Amino acid sequence: MNPKFQELIQGQKPVLVDFYATWCGPCTQLAPILKQVKDQLGDRISIIKIDVDKNQELAAFYQVRGVPTMLLFQNGKQLWRQSGVVSKAVLIQQIQTLTH
Repeated sequence: MNPKFQELIQGQKPVLVDFYATWCGPCTQLAPILKQVKDQLGDRISIIKIDVDKNQELAAFYQVRGVPTMLLFQNGKQLWRQSGVVSKAVLIQQIQTLTH
């Protein structure tokens, strides 16, 4: 397990982790949606992109079978998981509902 990753997800600030691959079409569609989410929520959230091909151990640990897969963490706990592309509205609603 990557100690830097563990450190990042331990904080009070919610962290949305996007497991993606460079060859994945839906991952390309999700990228601008994540940017819009970050633009709207600003410093209230961190968004981290993890390339599954370069971080196979981390992807295996979280049982990422398909990309894109997003996981939402706060205080080291996984609050939410979603595979596939979701809209900005759905993402923001999930983040705001699950984090305090």
